[in-house]
Amino acid sequence: MIPVSFSQNSNQPLKVLCLGAHSDDIEIGCGGTILQLLSGQRTADIVWVVFSSGSEREREARESAALFLERTPYKEVLVQNFRDGFFPYDAQIKELFEQLKKRISPDVIFTHFRHDRHQDHRIISDLTWNTWRNHLILEYEIPKYDGDLGSPNYFVPLDKELCDRKIKYICDVFQTQSKKPWLTEDTFRAMLRLRGVECASPNKHAEAFHCRKLICEVKGTA
Repeated sequence: MIPVSFSQNSNQPLKVLCLGAHSDDIEIGCGGTILQLLSGQRTADIVWVVFSSGSEREREARESAALFLERTPYKEVLVQNFRDGFFPYDAQIKELFEQLKKRISPDVIFTHFRHDRHQDHRIISDLTWNTWRNHLILEYEIPKYDGDLGSPNYFVPLDKELCDRKIKYICDVFQTQSKKPWLTEDTFRAMLRLRGVECASPNKHAEAFHCRKLICEVKGTA
């Protein structure tokens, strides 16, 4: 695995790959972290891939990505239309991963939690690990009916202003999901607050991830 530095004083753009099964997954899972990253001095080159959309959901996906990625000129947004709920049966998703592998070698990848109970989410997570074997992979979480959040071990503290922006963008843009019981401000704020408690965030809020492999470089003195 290749270690990655999130230091703001690097001269090289941080190469980030964000993968989401559905139009709102990336925003819910790691939207605050992306906003935090782009608020610093370091530039980021971000590829943002949504695998399932449809006409209205594609419009929402692109509108949301434009908001979350507003502060970087280095972005590529790919929105696919694979059939929602049928990912395990569609070999073309694997083909798309192979195409991405040939041209993208990210410093960090954000993808779904391996043990997410939604079959589409699990497929994206499994194919992420199958495709990139020497990269830092952070698995984000999606609150939903299944109750499968798990115990994350990697936290990104966030200030309230960034959390407010994340929540507003999601609730304002994804109107096709507005009648779903989970798409509410208090759902997202509760998750951010709970993870903030778990990592003793100085700003009381955080996003959390599952990090399965991480290199720790220990350097001695000469």
